[in-house]
Amino acid sequence: MSIIVPMAALAPAAHAQLSFRVGPGGQFQPMPIAIADFSGEGDLGQRVSGIITNNLQRSGYFAPLDKSRFPERPSFDAAPRFDAWKMAGAQALVTGRISRDPSGRLRAEFRLWDIDSGQQLTGQQYVTDANFWRRVGHIISDAVYAKITGFGGFFDTRIVFVEESGPKENRRKRLAIMDQDGANVRYLTQGDTSVVTPRYSPVTQEIAFMSQVEGQQPRVQVINLETGSRQVVGNFPDMTSSPRFAPDGQRIVMSLQQGGNANIYMMNLGSQATTRLTSTGAIDTSPSFSPDGSQIVFESDRGGKQQLYVMGVDGSNQRRISFGDGSYSQPAWSPRGDYIAFTKQHSGGFAIGIMKPDGSGERILTEGFHNESPVWAPNGQYILFFRDPGGQSGGKLYMVDITGRVEQPVPTPSFASDPTWSPLLSETRQ
Repeated sequence: MSIIVPMAALAPAAHAQLSFRVGPGGQFQPMPIAIADFSGEGDLGQRVSGIITNNLQRSGYFAPLDKSRFPERPSFDAAPRFDAWKMAGAQALVTGRISRDPSGRLRAEFRLWDIDSGQQLTGQQYVTDANFWRRVGHIISDAVYAKITGFGGFFDTRIVFVEESGPKENRRKRLAIMDQDGANVRYLTQGDTSVVTPRYSPVTQEIAFMSQVEGQQPRVQVINLETGSRQVVGNFPDMTSSPRFAPDGQRIVMSLQQGGNANIYMMNLGSQATTRLTSTGAIDTSPSFSPDGSQIVFESDRGGKQQLYVMGVDGSNQRRISFGDGSYSQPAWSPRGDYIAFTKQHSGGFAIGIMKPDGSGERILTEGFHNESPVWAPNGQYILFFRDPGGQSGGKLYMVDITGRVEQPVPTPSFASDPTWSPLLSETRQ
């Protein structure tokens, strides 16, 4: 378990003065920002600043300046030359320092400067084991991103996905986990069972997923990422699938197949008590909780084709919310509660979109031959999904922001599908 302790703030922070600029034709312009190499500890400072640069650039909201344009090598202990940085085109500047405390632990410090106002916006120092230097870079990235944009951070997170290898007709599928920028990949399963639809707990380091051993019914399982222990959820005679954790992490909602139908059930992981939430002759699946735990969105073909429905957490007041052309599936409620993401099949393609919880304001963010499995970043500003171009190729992960303006590939070592995004690591129970 990695522990990163925030220490005292570095000088009082000014109120944010920075704002994003709009170019000709009303086009959004990423903010020019300079991230100086952190001083101290050999090349470690440069590696930490490299992580911050990569994170902020991938967010789509920042345009890091090339170091060849830097007017100086700023000192961490002195104010920068604001006029010179303004002439270089920077609106903001990040400086930092890496050192060791007397016990040998890593101490990382940073400051964020507003170039136009000549003020320090924020500053912080962290102490941790030297092995966790990458997380320090992500945590500082979150602090800078949050201070300037006003949104929560999402860099100090991990992604679990289904890693796929081998020929398309006989793919080996393993659960894999990595940092959100593609680093530190490791495997949670060995490919001896088929695995799909992993879903992170919003409060613990646990993953729910569907697993199938050849010749047996598929089963929902939960794996603890810290201990590696696994448990089957419930003892049902038929297939269980599409699991999602409740916001408290103590319950799971999932789909249980019964003959040609499927209905939605909720299970308390502690007591194993099970509650049936839907009872139709249709296929009800892919449930997802609202962040306050009071409602569940799900997909159902009870009206003839897949559409989205919302109900109370006890199964009451079931109502349809999707009414556009095509079919809707794989709903995912935003952690902010303001949108529901979905996959839409229409005109021979698959699109990723969002709508408000009442079904209004539908907006397509990205579309193509085959886009699927939308899940949210913990700040509710980005959606992670996979795209399969067809043929003998395979899926790749992408993220798109809720405006549809920012779309970035997420690096994986091979083909990938069915992603899930962790909460901020600093906010999870171990």
